[in-house]
Amino acid sequence: MKTEKNILVAFILNLGFSIFEFIGGTITNSVAIISDSIHDIGDAMSIGVSYFLEKKSKKKPDNKYTYGYVRYSVIGSLVTTLILIIGSILVVLSAIKRIINPVEINYNGMIIFAVIGVIVNFLAAYFTKGGHSLNQKSVNLHMLEDVFGWLVVLIGAIVMRFTDIRIIDPMLSILVALFIFITALKNLKLVIDLFLEKTPKGININEIKKHILKIKGVKDVHHIHIWSIDGYNNYATIHIVSDGKNKKLKELVKEELKEHGINHTTIELENIDEVCDEKDCTIDMEHLEKHHHHH
Repeated sequence: MKTEKNILVAFILNLGFSIFEFIGGTITNSVAIISDSIHDIGDAMSIGVSYFLEKKSKKKPDNKYTYGYVRYSVIGSLVTTLILIIGSILVVLSAIKRIINPVEINYNGMIIFAVIGVIVNFLAAYFTKGGHSLNQKSVNLHMLEDVFGWLVVLIGAIVMRFTDIRIIDPMLSILVALFIFITALKNLKLVIDLFLEKTPKGININEIKKHILKIKGVKDVHHIHIWSIDGYNNYATIHIVSDGKNKKLKELVKEELKEHGINHTTIELENIDEVCDEKDCTIDMEHLEKHHHHH
């Protein structure tokens, strides 16, 4: 598996690098480098998690997980995101302390580390690009963020080398942290939408209804449920009332839904005289209570 190998390579690179970086930050006394290393350790951990979960998410559906294991990959994304959110908050706190009590910083050392940082992370970003799952996208996003973070550190180090304005260092780390925080929150929203079975992006249920009602023999459409397992595969279940004359009805409906990006469709066909007892999929409470009192 190309993707899995890439993720593993990225993991080893990142972990080794973040340890090297933490030491570098401590030697040069730069909170920007230390904060970057915390971010990188977070990334390495999340890449490790996504490596194992990505492997699991490739398993074929079975009786235990009838939809397959794809959501494991999404959980990988969730873990990563939470690590990053916590990490960025910790970074901001340590930077604020530094703004209050500035310290000596070894600028030359900082410049050297930043140059190495840009190069290593650029290579890692290059290795992990082109992934399709949400998980891999989030891994690649981290890599790009790392390149960006290091460029910022490099520019800051050069400026400080010539001006000796020490406050630039903690300011930079706050910038990097805010950037991490915002991207992580966006990712979190995506993951939560999936778990809440929100209608996938770019799918308009009313449009779909209109199109299906135009198919010959369709008298009514209700109970359209559309959800996604991983942000790529969309599933739908739908009830259709028909006069039973159009033999190709199911095929036509499936084709229509395919055009809307839905590849797995379950269709319930009903006759005109059949009354669908669950008109809107809400549980009929009164009905339940009546039954309850009889017992």
